[in-house]
Amino acid sequence: MLIDTHAHVNFRAFNHDFDEVIKRSLGEDVWMINVGSKYETSKKAVEIAGKYSKGVYATIGLHPIHAEDEQFDPKKYKELALSGNKGDENKKLEKVVAIGEIGLDYFKNYGEFKDKQKRIFLQQLDLARELDLPVIIHCRMAHQNLYEILKLKIKSQKLKINGVIHCFTGDWEQAKKYLNLGFYLGINGIMYKFDLKEVIKKAPLEKILLETDCPYLGKEERNEPVFVRQIAKEIARIKNISFNEVAQITTQNAQTFFAI
Repeated sequence: MLIDTHAHVNFRAFNHDFDEVIKRSLGEDVWMINVGSKYETSKKAVEIAGKYSKGVYATIGLHPIHAEDEQFDPKKYKELALSGNKGDENKKLEKVVAIGEIGLDYFKNYGEFKDKQKRIFLQQLDLARELDLPVIIHCRMAHQNLYEILKLKIKSQKLKINGVIHCFTGDWEQAKKYLNLGFYLGINGIMYKFDLKEVIKKAPLEKILLETDCPYLGKEERNEPVFVRQIAKEIARIKNISFNEVAQITTQNAQTFFAI
């Protein structure tokens, strides 16, 4: 069994066949976490997850690149999170398993609204704390700012933030900083574009989560959750360990992280 901890089957690329894609994945014993990037895609992720008894989960969040044109309404997102739970507010959420993807993105013109990104990021960290959910963090060209915010938040409020740095692209020194904060590293097909061998080799397998980020970052024209197997095989090759060990430990990581 494998778990794709960062999929976007809730995105437009899968509008016409997401049921087939999901059935194909579950048939290959691959579970998935469909990640929201704004209210619309978060809502769709929750709706899709509600169709399956197991193996398909959702996260809700406002991606930093959408911070320019969408306001973050904590009450609205909280209601969406709770809609994924068949019980009451005091019961553990069953389908919405994280807040994300959230974070900072200074690529190209996105850096022009850094202050708004930071403000929304902090609001979403607070929502995650309120709902007792982990966070999925997107970071592009903003590692120093992101690390400083997380470190300050953890230190000043004496918080334990359970999070993963999705699609990690930093170097080993940056990776160590996040690992020291207790974070996981999300590894996906970005490894085919960036040299992450040192990070993958040195990072404890117990702190790695497998991702596809589908429909993006695959070798195929459209990436899918089933192709998370390729990521597991490449990690096994780099670490010189068996595929089964990678599958077993990263699956345990995901089940622990998302409480599934």
